[in-house]
Amino acid sequence: LSLNMEALEEDELCFPQLNNSCRKTMHSYLEATLIYSLLSFITLLTVVLNLLVIISISHFRQLHTTTNLLLLSLAVADFLVGLLQMPPEILLFRGCWILGDFICVVNYFLGYLTVGVSVGNMVLISIDRYMAICDSMFYNTKVTLRRVQFCIYLCWIFSVVHSSWILRDFLKQPDRYNTCYGECVVVLTYLETVADLFFAFLGPIVVITILYLRVFVVAVSQARAMRSHIAAVTLQRSETVKAKKSELKAARTLGVVIVAFLLCNSPYYCFIVAVENNLIATSTAGIELWLLYFNSCVNPVIYVFFYPWFRKSIKHIVTLQILQPGSSEANLM
Repeated sequence: LSLNMEALEEDELCFPQLNNSCRKTMHSYLEATLIYSLLSFITLLTVVLNLLVIISISHFRQLHTTTNLLLLSLAVADFLVGLLQMPPEILLFRGCWILGDFICVVNYFLGYLTVGVSVGNMVLISIDRYMAICDSMFYNTKVTLRRVQFCIYLCWIFSVVHSSWILRDFLKQPDRYNTCYGECVVVLTYLETVADLFFAFLGPIVVITILYLRVFVVAVSQARAMRSHIAAVTLQRSETVKAKKSELKAARTLGVVIVAFLLCNSPYYCFIVAVENNLIATSTAGIELWLLYFNSCVNPVIYVFFYPWFRKSIKHIVTLQILQPGSSEANLM
């Protein structure tokens, strides 16, 4: 009986040969199979769909617009989440970190980096839609490809700096917060938590909300104006109306992207605030973290449903038409 108990206890340890090993999180076979399958499917879908977005916008010249450049940056961040963030989290499902301290550091750093880039891109997208709807006469002169590229570079640089500052102690000593062998955790100070909450969530939400409320008000007034004058417009004005409709549709689509972003990010940051204020016990934020990552899968799904050009570009990619000469000049609109 004693030997059986020892064998059972060893099965529960991540590293049975070590006395200070962490314990595995126990699940039934059916539960583990279902969760592994679901998480693996989400990971694969995230990687494939975001890769299609990256190839589409990069390859087809017609898609080289300022707004799509922001979507490309967002897709790169989402692709990195699917490729580099989700697989280690699947391995961590059993409660054991087996990839070592270096990968643990890389995992956390990329986590903060990709979330920071996603948030930054959401703010830039909101500014882009605000300029397109509320300052449409000067949009093409103020919002140029070069300026958008510069803003995207700043977004990535700021995210690197922010992630490095948040994890500065953890980067020096990765195992400083571990309570047992086979753990990969980081503990933030109160100042670091507040800074991350403000720069990665609350601040951007305020900016995005203000800009989109303004866009919504202007969009409603423009829609009413178009409906009342649509019968009397000339051909030239008709083209202007068509352009306005296109801008309004883009604003509506990107508004859905931002709402999805808020829904997926809010539970995680609410969890962090609750833990910081001792409202709930400290534990692994498994569901909240995966919901945060799930946003990287949702974004390209929204594109599939709302953007006809994305569906056409997928068809070109899947059928290998992009390998033909001059395929980059294809008409997708």
